[in-house]
Amino acid sequence: MPLPLLWLGAATLSAVTVKTLADDRKLQQQKRKQYRTVQTLSHLERHESPIATYPSEILTTLQLVKPKIGAIVCCGIGGVLDHTGIWVEDNMIIELDGEGLIKPISPRRFTKERSGKDIFIACDSNGEPLSCPLAASRAIEKIFTHVPYHMIDNNCHQFIWQCFKPNDVPLSTFKSLNLRLAQHFDRKIYWDLCDTKN
Repeated sequence: MPLPLLWLGAATLSAVTVKTLADDRKLQQQKRKQYRTVQTLSHLERHESPIATYPSEILTTLQLVKPKIGAIVCCGIGGVLDHTGIWVEDNMIIELDGEGLIKPISPRRFTKERSGKDIFIACDSNGEPLSCPLAASRAIEKIFTHVPYHMIDNNCHQFIWQCFKPNDVPLSTFKSLNLRLAQHFDRKIYWDLCDTKN
């Protein structure tokens, strides 16, 4: 008898947590609309994160953004991890796969065999993709090369950052990548839905 009560309590706690997260996301979107200029990091309060919204299949945003060359895109893996890539011309994404191969793939292939069905794009508060054509060029130069892949020490996030800042201090997490991108662009980051249709 206590087990069903435990399940009921866990379900209630989950529902409250999702509602809280949804309210927080709604508040972030309302704040976003208030700004007439782009939110730079100097606009942040001391305790405020430079990452306004993370990608989420559950708490999606209504903002649909067309990608630009050199934009950072991501999709979900297993509901707990994020996989990143760089958008390049001709509706193509360059990624570092789990075997260590850097390769160009279509948006459809980017999400195939991963849990996330949506692709998200890093944007500023005005919905403008954070992009760098030079990073795209660096990614293109590395196509079909192999690197020693490691889930923590040399993963897709590290590959993306090295395209932006070659030979910089390594990073390993999606959050670390976000923090460095926020500093690089001097922008608060919003992960919006990527409009992959031509």
